[in-house]
Order: sequence, then C-alpha cells, then structure tokens
Amino acid sequence: MSNRSQKMYGKAAFALVFAILILLITYSIFIGTVDIRSYFLPLLPSPPPGAQPLCATGPPLKVYMYDLPRRFNVGMLNRKSTEQAPVTARTWPTWPRNSGLKRQHSVEYWMMGSLLFDGDGGDGRAAVRVSDPELADAFFVPFFSSLSFNTHGHHMTDPATEIDHQLQIDVLKILGESKYWQRSGGRDHVIPLTHPNAFRFLRPQINASIQIVVDFGRYPHVMSNLSKDVVSPYVHVVDSFTDDNHSNPYESRTTLLFFQGRTFRKDEGIVRVKLAKILAGYDDVHYERSVATGDNIKASSQRMRSSKFCLHPAGDTPSSCRLFDAIVSHCVPVIVSDEIELPFEDEIDYTKFSLFFSFKEALEPGYMVDQLRKFPKDRWIEMWRQLNAISHHFEFHYPPEKEDAVNMLWRQVKHKLPAVKLAVHRNRRLKIPDWWRRRK
Repeated sequence: MSNRSQKMYGKAAFALVFAILILLITYSIFIGTVDIRSYFLPLLPSPPPGAQPLCATGPPLKVYMYDLPRRFNVGMLNRKSTEQAPVTARTWPTWPRNSGLKRQHSVEYWMMGSLLFDGDGGDGRAAVRVSDPELADAFFVPFFSSLSFNTHGHHMTDPATEIDHQLQIDVLKILGESKYWQRSGGRDHVIPLTHPNAFRFLRPQINASIQIVVDFGRYPHVMSNLSKDVVSPYVHVVDSFTDDNHSNPYESRTTLLFFQGRTFRKDEGIVRVKLAKILAGYDDVHYERSVATGDNIKASSQRMRSSKFCLHPAGDTPSSCRLFDAIVSHCVPVIVSDEIELPFEDEIDYTKFSLFFSFKEALEPGYMVDQLRKFPKDRWIEMWRQLNAISHHFEFHYPPEKEDAVNMLWRQVKHKLPAVKLAVHRNRRLKIPDWWRRRK
C-alpha cells in the first residue's frame, strides 16, 4: 500500500473515531450521565457547605386569587372592623403578636400575603398573582378556614361555631358559581386547611382541590392524600435562633433530650403519657407537662437552644408545631411517630438532621436514651450544621423571601399541577370517567 493510501485510510479512521466519540458524548449528555458544565464551566462556584440541592423552578406559578370580602380572611384578625372590601397590598395587616397558638395554623395568611405583594417574580418568588383567570395555572381561595375554627367558638359544640359553618356555606356558593371551579371540579384550586378541624362542616365538598395540610391524621385517604395535596410545616411559635454561632455547640447544649408540652392527647398522642413514665428519672432529660402560655413558649425556646435533642412525639395528629420549633432552634429533632408525613420531602432529606424512632423502639425502657447518649459527637455537629443550613426553608415572611416556607409551598403546588391537568383533560373527553373501576 502506498504512503498516500495509508494517509487516506488514517484520516478516514481518525474521522470515524472522532465521529463515534462525538456521538457517545452527545448521547451521554442527552441521558444525563455527563454534565457538560463540568467541561465548559469549570470555574463555577460550588454550592455552600450544607446547602440542600433544590429542584429547578422555572418561571413563577401564575395564580388567580378570588377577591373575597374580608370576613373570609383578615377580617377575623380585627373583628371590630366593619370594612368588607377585599384587602390589598396597601391595606395588608401584620399578623398580631398576641395571637398565641393561632399563629401555628396561619399558613393561609402567609400564602395570601405572598400573592398580594407587589413584586414581579424576579425576586425569587415561586408564585405571582394574575388578574386574568384565563392566564392562571392555579386558583387560590383566600378563606382562612383554620383561623375561622379558632375564632368562632371555643369548642366543637359552642353555638358560635355556626358562624364558621355559615362562612363555609358562603364560600362554597361563591366557588360553585365560578366557571373556573366548574371547569376543573375544583382540582386546580388551592385551599389551606392546616388546622385538623378546618372546614370541618363541609370538607367533603372540596375533596378534589389541592389542600395545604400539615398531615393526614384526621381524614380518610379518599379525602386527603399525598398524590394531590401538599404537606406544609406549622408556623413555628418560638423565636428563630439567628445567632447560633457557638464555637462548641455540642458542649454548650447541656441537656440531652428536651420535651415540654401537653401529655394527654388523643389517638397516636397516647404515646406522650407513656413516654413520661419511660423518661422519668434521667438527670440529662427534661420532660415537662405544660400548656402553651406566652411565658412557657419563651422558656421552651431557651431550653431548646440549650438541648442537643428535642423530642417530637405524635400529638392529636402525627405532626405538631414542636418539630418546626426544634428546627429553627437548631435542636436535632427526635421524631416518634409511625405515620408522620413531612413537608418538602422531595427536596429535603430529613435523615440528615433528624432521628426517627418507632413507637415500639421509643417505649422500650432505656433504649432511646441509650441511643442518644451513644450518638457520636461528630455526627451530631454535622446535623447541627445541616439545621443551620436548611432552617430558612421553614420561615414564613411578608414580603416573601427566596426559598422561604411560602415559596417552598408554592413550588410544591406547582409539582401537583401536571396530574391535575391530566385528570381535567381526561374527564373532558371520557364518556365513562371511572370505566377502569367497572372491570371485573
């Protein structure tokens, strides 16, 4: 073979190998096994230590909010006011400081405020309000159902609860007359229901909606479930530990395990009475029965900040505000519940900063305390660092702040919408909507 022929074959072979390499690289990028940024953008800064990788958000969710009279929402914050015109950003009231435990169920207030805020979405917000319902991805119903339950009547048989009942009747009448509610059957409507008794008279009529709940402890699966609803954190009632920069946090927190709260609860909450007996007699365990007065909340805040671990047993429902008080106090949560659901769990791994015990494990005498005493110091410090890094995701702000709890909730709503659209579109063309259930 001549030199010229050898050169030609050599060039052809090189071109073939080069083409195969390009094809392989292109395919790898397409299926996600190669990150092209590592080749062309090697100097991009790395995420800060402890930061959680969060899902890409894209453009903000476009939300239409119904203009309900104030008696459905902020009018309950000031019952002496006779103003009924829908609230605006200019007239938006601050949450009252003396509201006590009502604050823990105030998610509805913060979500409504995030839509009233006059930002343009360029400030990291996950949702913006649109005035034209035809442009909306979702619809928000600003009825403060949790505050209504907490405001109208002090117990379930109080005659004043009839006000709460009437508000539910009235808001359902407004929704029933809306062509957008009729169009989707309410599936693309977002309704906060963070108190377990919120909307209790007529809740089955809003089953199809995207409900913002704190857990699923009170309702059957057909009424509320993870496939369509969003799990929210409670709004914490203790002050956030914003200057937790101790050089030796492990040694500075002298209490091993802390709990303060009611011990007589319903359902799963019966575990609290049993734990009181199991945990009695330990010098490094503080387990105290108390009610949530202003002074007790302040005392609890200080004790959480001086404890390594904070106990979160189930209450009347699997979750409670105490878990989120612990998170913003950077006290490693010890969660005792067999049925708890947690907010933002597709983006946040709770095992990096929390410990979990089943009822059986927690009620074995000496077992839980022994495990906590043996827990390695370096692992506890890493969990403490993680709590510092993620606690901002559990803060509620007005105006909303980037990746705070409200924006995280709107991002969760956005994740639910593809399934909503699928259901709505299928129902428009199916003659027998539940045909698959009729198969034998």
